[in-house]
Amino acid sequence: MASQTRMERPQEEETSSEPFLSHYVNGFQIPMFPHGNFRSALEYKPIPGDVFIVTYPKCGTTWAQQMLVLIFRQGEPLESQKGFNDVSPFMDARGGKSAEDMPRPNAIKTHLPFRLIPWSEEAKYIYIARNPKDCCVSYFHHMRNIPHKGFKGNFDEFFEIFMTGKIHYEDYFDHLMEWYEHS
Repeated sequence: MASQTRMERPQEEETSSEPFLSHYVNGFQIPMFPHGNFRSALEYKPIPGDVFIVTYPKCGTTWAQQMLVLIFRQGEPLESQKGFNDVSPFMDARGGKSAEDMPRPNAIKTHLPFRLIPWSEEAKYIYIARNPKDCCVSYFHHMRNIPHKGFKGNFDEFFEIFMTGKIHYEDYFDHLMEWYEHS
C-alpha cells in the first residue's frame, strides 16, 4: 500500500533521527539495533523444529511469546522474566546467535517481512496480525513513551507516518500481505 508514497531510502547502513531514531540496513528501516546483530539475524539458518513468532510491531508478539514459552515448558512459568529474552529471543535486535543459543524447544521473535525472513521448510512460522487501527495507536504510544525511540510528534503526525510506511519495519499492509501470500 505505502510503496506508492514511500520516500527514497538509503541503500547503505545509515542512521536517521527524523521523525524518530532509525537505522537503515540495505535500505530497510529498523530501530536502533546494532547493524551486525540485524545482519546476523538475516543470515540465520533455521534448524528443523525452529518456531518463529512473526508480527508487525505492536501486534501481539510478546503475548504470543508468553503463551508459547508456557506451552513449551508444559505450563511451568519461568522463574524470572529476566531470562525471557534468552528463552525466546528477539532475533532482529539480538542477532542470529541468540536463536542458535536458545534452549529448545522455544520460539524466535521477529518482525521481519517475508522477503527478509530466514526461510526453511523444516521450520514453523506463526504470523500474528492485529487490527491496523489498534496497531497504529499502540505503536504511537510505544514510540512516544520510550525516550530512546525519539518520536516527539502528535498522533496525527504519527498516523501519517504509519500510513505511508515511513516507520520501523515499514508499511503495515505490505508486511501483512507478504505473509498472507505465503500462508
